[in-house]
Amino acid sequence: MNQVTPFPEKLAKKIESMKIHAKPIKLGEIHFDSKLLLAPMAGICNIPYRLLMEDLGAGGTVSELISCHGINYGNERTLEMLKIHPLERNVGIQLFGEDSDSMAKAALVAESFGPKFLDINMGCPVAKVVTKGGGSALMKEVTALAPLFEKMRSRMKIPLSIKIRTGWDANSRNAKEVIKIAQNSGIEWVAIHGRTRTQQYTGLADWDFLEALNEDKKLPLIGNGDLHHPYGVSERLQKTNCDALMIARGALRNPFIFLESLDSTYASQKRSQFLGEDYWEVIKRLRFYCEQTFKEERTILVQLRKLIVWFAVGFPRAAAFRSQIFGCQDLEECMKFAEDYFISLESSQKFINYDEIFMSSGHG
Repeated sequence: MNQVTPFPEKLAKKIESMKIHAKPIKLGEIHFDSKLLLAPMAGICNIPYRLLMEDLGAGGTVSELISCHGINYGNERTLEMLKIHPLERNVGIQLFGEDSDSMAKAALVAESFGPKFLDINMGCPVAKVVTKGGGSALMKEVTALAPLFEKMRSRMKIPLSIKIRTGWDANSRNAKEVIKIAQNSGIEWVAIHGRTRTQQYTGLADWDFLEALNEDKKLPLIGNGDLHHPYGVSERLQKTNCDALMIARGALRNPFIFLESLDSTYASQKRSQFLGEDYWEVIKRLRFYCEQTFKEERTILVQLRKLIVWFAVGFPRAAAFRSQIFGCQDLEECMKFAEDYFISLESSQKFINYDEIFMSSGHG
């Protein structure tokens, strides 16, 4: 396996100077390098992206949601999603499904791929998951949760966690009840997104509700929702009673969000420490990881293209660059366009409108 090319000395020093502010944490039996973790995102959290986020300060990562039925049917594409890279340090695999037998059977297979932990998706609000009884729908049938948790735990040797929402809707915010069941069923920790299922990704995450759950908790809790910019993450990190935080969509437009959130001095400036040339180095690193993971050049192009466009958000001329990249059907041409664009930015600052709706259809 080829070795990853180190970042240029200037960028490497900057990254390391920020990483020293990370505070390692132990959640149950698992050690993480920081209290800031990458949340699972469908279609995003594959090997290349997880590796990149660990390089850039994420204390741990979780895979995209993976169907227990796809695993049990031996679907080749699903089994590929279970793979873990040797360089990944603190990674978990997230499963979704609706019945305990299928989930327990799939857990055995997933565990054999070597994750640090498994996670049950109880938060996905997407109709194609929920209508089959998975994702957020699991929070509607709380009497079925203990048997599900216990059957999976009985088959597993590694820790099991869950990711939930505050409830199904405003009239059934039953997260506290779910957490209590989890506590009594051997669950290691609970990550909770501060919206109900019916909210999807609209409105605001209810952090008052999340903080109240910490008042008499007996399990570690990880808070998630609306952690889109470094100064907001840093501020939340300083005042939250949650044991850790999970960042999702915020990392799509700013791959340096973990680093910039760790030091309140940087974060409070509301000014990025990274320039276009740094983004270009990150894109080259991401390409390397994609080429280590995917066989088809077309797959590599598709994976890179969407992230390159997101990384450009907030920089000058980003709209024109986006059109140029999405019109590109050749990997080398795409990389050349990206190099020319990000290097040409020189000292231009990135300014993101955080009031603008971004990825409202999903991804944490």
